[in-house]
Amino acid sequence: MIKLLLADDQALVRGAMAALLDLEPDLKVVAEVGRGDEVVDAARAHDADVALLDVQMPGLDGIAAARLLHDALPACRVLMVTTFGRAGYLRQAMAAGAAGFVVKDTPARQLADAVRRVHQGLRVVDPALAAQSLAHGDSPLTERETDVLRAASDGGTVADIARELRLSDGTVRNHLSSAIGKTGARTRAEAVRLAVDNGWLLG
Repeated sequence: MIKLLLADDQALVRGAMAALLDLEPDLKVVAEVGRGDEVVDAARAHDADVALLDVQMPGLDGIAAARLLHDALPACRVLMVTTFGRAGYLRQAMAAGAAGFVVKDTPARQLADAVRRVHQGLRVVDPALAAQSLAHGDSPLTERETDVLRAASDGGTVADIARELRLSDGTVRNHLSSAIGKTGARTRAEAVRLAVDNGWLLG
């Protein structure tokens, strides 16, 4: 019997997923949580074999929870199950130690199969997301452009970013302009969004 922990802040989604997975003869949902900061304790308390985590949750996002769980209980495998099918999230999740990444509209039988494969030590990745991730490839941004965009993600002014990174206003403007060009964005906010979606602002 494979013991499962479900972590999703939407109770209805979590309950439906639990009901579907419990229909499988070899799967048993032993714990459900609605917050990312409850994942490690619940996995430990219920000796979960596989944790199915959503990306966006209160307390701690699913990717950060996956990292903590991987460090605290490496035997508990992580499968990200999310609405947010973005290549950037896939790369971040894999870097955090997740063994799989599927979207929530995955058919129940495929989800159950993904759980079994992850439990066996295999990697499971939604094929469309894998292709998207490969298509976007590595970040085109320099280290400094990445720093500037990361600082810009808080919505601060050029002066705020310059102060935070100890750069001149002109240098920040140059890096922002370069990052906007490399991402193909029209605005600073769009460049930040594209970089986040592609996983280029990790670190």
